[in-house]
Amino acid sequence: RAFSRAKASELVIDPPSSRLRASAKASSEGLALARENARQVRDQITTETWERLNLLYLRVTGPEAPKAFADSPSTFLHEIIADLHLFKGAADATMSHGEGWRFLLLGVYLERAQLVGRLLGVCFGDGRRRPLDDHMALMSVLRMSCGLEPYLRRFTADIQPRKILEFLLLDEEFPRSIRFATARIEEHLSATARYVDAAGHAGPERLAGRLRARLQYADMDELDVAGAGALISTVLDECAALHQAIYDTFVAYSLEMRLPA
Repeated sequence: RAFSRAKASELVIDPPSSRLRASAKASSEGLALARENARQVRDQITTETWERLNLLYLRVTGPEAPKAFADSPSTFLHEIIADLHLFKGAADATMSHGEGWRFLLLGVYLERAQLVGRLLGVCFGDGRRRPLDDHMALMSVLRMSCGLEPYLRRFTADIQPRKILEFLLLDEEFPRSIRFATARIEEHLSATARYVDAAGHAGPERLAGRLRARLQYADMDELDVAGAGALISTVLDECAALHQAIYDTFVAYSLEMRLPA
């Protein structure tokens, strides 16, 4: 138990390094990167959004954070989750729903698809020595994706691995399912077409459409758990390719790509 707490503390509240890395290893580092990115576009986000991000950053990196975590890790983590929901709510409710807001949500849903995919891969992927069938463990999978109550409303108390896979992978209405996330990715990419030239935009939009269609037309009746594991791996690979295409198109493009021939 002491080891688990120590590792959790390392993943959550370890002080951010003086040199921020592109790939954060702890929540504190991820928040430091997010705060720095938000600072650079401060004129594009609202005061409410900026304040909510700062409050979340201070909760995790402030001098009282280690003691608060040590006193009650579960309470501390629940408060972080609540703050994350409040941040997204502030952005949705106060930012103009234009280019900046769409790119914010594009990042949200792309990351969500990847995180849920990794969760399903760990729990149900080909690398497991035996199937995950413990009732409490299955409930934990749903809780980690904020999906326990929505799942129970749809399937009642029948918690089965195959139904969890169907729900978190293919449900079109649950906002944390991979299918829902990929549909929103395609939607926001299509809406950003007016901000860039059509040729430069075609690559990411094509990848997003293919990913969305793969999940829209997937059928759990034709997939066993092993087949779903292969689908998850494919989805994660395509999410990574889409992430790189978006970065190359909107962030790291060269001037030659934007100048007329």
